[in-house]
Amino acid sequence: MTDVHEISQVAPVAQVADLLQVPAFLCRQTDLLVACAATGKVVNIKKGQFLAPWNMAEAAAKVREAGNSRVMLTERGVSFGYNNLVVDFIGLPLMRKLGYPVVFDATHSVQLPGGLGHASGGRAEYVGALAKAAAAVGVDGYFFEVHPDPKKAKSDGPNMVKLKDFAKLLKSVAAHDRLER
Repeated sequence: MTDVHEISQVAPVAQVADLLQVPAFLCRQTDLLVACAATGKVVNIKKGQFLAPWNMAEAAAKVREAGNSRVMLTERGVSFGYNNLVVDFIGLPLMRKLGYPVVFDATHSVQLPGGLGHASGGRAEYVGALAKAAAAVGVDGYFFEVHPDPKKAKSDGPNMVKLKDFAKLLKSVAAHDRLER
């Protein structure tokens, strides 16, 4: 899975990726959604920080109406004031009621957009807690950004999980997920 940001990227990426992801800030771009749909690949639409959960019905409908019912919706937090994202966990079951699989993006949900002044910050220490909360309300999948040394990552480092810690985190989240099934 990887992001596509422009229509010109869709076809080349679809040749090598199993799943196309529409980033949160582009989730309402009809031309991009339709181009992704035309590939026949699964289209994961990240919910914009500026949208309510029920507004994702329109984004998913654009893909479906273009002939592709293979849609997933991802929650990644809502803007709350300046430089802060929060997760409204009621939004996860609300999006599931739309009839599509829902993924919880645990690492972007702890991002602090522009929080460092020159770049985005993050609170990676809360990734596990939020992923377990998502398990409690019920999701179909999880998204984690993982890196051997998040301080050296080219982007999103402050909200990434260290590779050496990921197996333990994943086991803990999976145990909570099994409790809810």
